[in-house]
Amino acid sequence: MLRLLFVLINMISISLMNVFMGSDVTLVMNAPTTISAGTEFDIEIVLKKGSLDGFARFQQQLPLGLTAQLVESSLGDFSFADQKVKLIWLKIPSEKEIKFTYRVKVDERLKGDFKLDGNFSYIVDNERKVVSVESKSVSITPSTRIDPNLIVDINEFQNIIPVQAPVSLLASNVRCIRQTPAPTGEANDLMVKLLVNKANTEKFAKIEEDIPAGFNAEAIDAKDAIFTFKDQKVKFLWMNLPPDPRFVVSYRLIPIDGQGDVTVKISGKFSYIINEATRVIDIIQKDIDLSNLDPKNLDGILASTMTSASFSEGQLSSSFTQTGADGGIEIPIRYEEIKDKPKKAVKSEPNMLPYMLEPEKGVYYRVQVAAGHKP
Repeated sequence: MLRLLFVLINMISISLMNVFMGSDVTLVMNAPTTISAGTEFDIEIVLKKGSLDGFARFQQQLPLGLTAQLVESSLGDFSFADQKVKLIWLKIPSEKEIKFTYRVKVDERLKGDFKLDGNFSYIVDNERKVVSVESKSVSITPSTRIDPNLIVDINEFQNIIPVQAPVSLLASNVRCIRQTPAPTGEANDLMVKLLVNKANTEKFAKIEEDIPAGFNAEAIDAKDAIFTFKDQKVKFLWMNLPPDPRFVVSYRLIPIDGQGDVTVKISGKFSYIINEATRVIDIIQKDIDLSNLDPKNLDGILASTMTSASFSEGQLSSSFTQTGADGGIEIPIRYEEIKDKPKKAVKSEPNMLPYMLEPEKGVYYRVQVAAGHKP
């Protein structure tokens, strides 16, 4: 009886300890309320966890146009991917209060207000608990060094529509053509130039190219795009496209070992928005010279991709497209298999060879025997 009572008291004590331990966890975020575009600011998280130990995670979603890097971690595993700040502890430090800090960079072309929040997850008695930080509003002051036509509201920038399936180059007047990579004349570096004909598109466009292993990349002329190179992918991202109807961007391929291959294979896509829908086209590579930016020369290059280049490089989709100012209307084509008419079976002629006499020398007789019966 005493033993049973002792076990019961222990269970009640453990339950009460878990309750108090979970209720002691609080989260405070320290961040400025006003920041300037193109600058950096620090976010400090103060976690009061009591006697909590074991696995734990802090997570915060940042809007597009903001990036984060660690300053002070408190022994956690920090990462920033897909606009998520994460700090993970397999076993959180024993201190009752811990602090960690990360630095956020704001793109210089942003303005407007956004909210910062976040949550802290942990395990108590095999049950997941979550504590949320109090949301804080932050205002971005636009940069005075940027052309006002290039500045975009941060909330408008978040409304990028999910990418749809790739469409044919003939579906619109938008095209992107890559000049065959050529040596820059410096070591074994290669220069990549891309011609963009934007047609009626104005905002939210992206070039994304897959670069072979063994190369690094750096921007030469980004035409006001946000340039990044990560995981062998080159990206140019525009919040607002340049005002010119056609323009050329360029980047440099740098061989890591100093011995590059002049026949590198690059594949890429150009994404843009027409009529509130995102379209994606393949980037065509041609042996052209984009050093001559004369409008007539560029028009000739673009015109050459309307037919032969599109057909030869497999750019057409499985539908005919009637081109229009808004990118065209796709009219599907039905494909039906042409079946051969069934052939009539032809009866084979009987083989008469067994019934024929083979030629022989001398005289031979042929006897026919018939059976009969008496009436």
